[in-house]
Amino acid sequence: MSRAPLPNGLAALAALAVLVIAGVGHVGSPDVYFRGAAGPYDVGVVIRPPGVVPGQVEVVVQLSNEPAAQVTVQPVLWETGADGAPPPDVARPVLGEPGAFATRLWLMTSGSYSIRVVVRGARGTGTVDVPVVSAATRELPLSPALGALLLALGAFLVFGLLSIIGAGAREATLDPGAPVDAPRRRRSRVAVCSAAAIFALALLGGNAWWNHSARAYRRIIYKPLASRVSLADSGRVLEFVITDSRWRQREETPLVRDHGKLVHFFLIRAPGMDAFAHLHPVTSDSNDFRVALPPLPAGTYHTYADIVHRSGYAETLVDTVVIDGQRSPSFSPTDSDDSWIVSGASTPASDAQRRATLADGSIMSWDRGDTALVANVIAPLHFTVTAPDSRPAVLEPYMGMSAHAMIARDDGSVFVHLHPMGTIAMAAQSIFTLRGDSTRAAPPPMPMASATLPDTVSFPYAFPKPGHYRIWVQVRRAGRVLTGTFDAGVR
Repeated sequence: MSRAPLPNGLAALAALAVLVIAGVGHVGSPDVYFRGAAGPYDVGVVIRPPGVVPGQVEVVVQLSNEPAAQVTVQPVLWETGADGAPPPDVARPVLGEPGAFATRLWLMTSGSYSIRVVVRGARGTGTVDVPVVSAATRELPLSPALGALLLALGAFLVFGLLSIIGAGAREATLDPGAPVDAPRRRRSRVAVCSAAAIFALALLGGNAWWNHSARAYRRIIYKPLASRVSLADSGRVLEFVITDSRWRQREETPLVRDHGKLVHFFLIRAPGMDAFAHLHPVTSDSNDFRVALPPLPAGTYHTYADIVHRSGYAETLVDTVVIDGQRSPSFSPTDSDDSWIVSGASTPASDAQRRATLADGSIMSWDRGDTALVANVIAPLHFTVTAPDSRPAVLEPYMGMSAHAMIARDDGSVFVHLHPMGTIAMAAQSIFTLRGDSTRAAPPPMPMASATLPDTVSFPYAFPKPGHYRIWVQVRRAGRVLTGTFDAGVR
């Protein structure tokens, strides 16, 4: 269903986001955006993972026109559940931003977390779980200036300590004003040399420990599952195979269905982003997935495969595939929700486009006015669909949501799959909501929207960095999946 845009307070706070180069669950877009309900309260949540483990995650909660007595947030790890979680932290009101609350939480290990938000106010208590993936995606570098400063301070301390040891060995038992004899001088030199040797061994040991810790940390840095995308059956079928040994040695299927699908698979032709497909491969063993390839033009395509593990851990596996265009004209989709579109190439000039004509003659309008798009500030992603007769269009649920949106940067460095509730995987949220403290809890059936929906859809999101982006917004009308294509220049 369509919801009101996030309040200005949340948009301002999102501008403080720190970009992590490599994300988990999405590509190049690590921050989590959620818009929904915590019991009787409408909330917007922005979560900024640190990209290092252990690390502090920033959490910003925005309440819509609702004074609250208290907002608490709690990190809940999948393996431990609420009983093993630390006590909730009280989020503090943000000065100058009515209804906004912020805090920082420690995520101590890699894995699937839920940030449990509890709102207590005049209308009672409301709770919502916002899933987030904790993963080490980078090493924090030591700046040369800081390194030089630490080296100088360390040298000062070492030489200072050596001088103290030498003076103590030489003069500790000497009467004031008495001359230093040769034996005391020799004893001082021996003490200084012995202390220097001990300090050198300590420094070598510390360096070895540091290097060992660095190697251990590199081993936990997130590595996506190895996978392969290729064509089969004379180019009529696309195969997506997870080849990683960690995956193939498992004892049971680790995937859950998100929006009713085990995999959401996307193809975007490079470099013009002028051909796009949203497909849903099928499998018999959750290793090898196959899907009929729609009539896309020849070219090199970036591919993105969204999957969700039973723990709620969401990943996007990235590859490329070359399509030669030599396929049979007869085509039957593998899944009734499969969709594709071929449009004009994306260029900076196309950023001025605010209307897209859909395949059934409907018009999709981007209601952004003259608002500039700025990196790390909530974007005005509001879209209205008008029927061919100029009346408001009646939309239908599309895989349990009123709309889906995909956003990609022209160099392929950013890709995100959005819904009106944000960037989270609905299956992951369902797992955390129902699991309680039992790790064997199964996700609930996918919730379905009403049979008819309003003509307006919106998405909470902030572009992670400047550049040129293309947006595909998908809705269903009269049983048909329709895709509107828009371009965005982000400052």
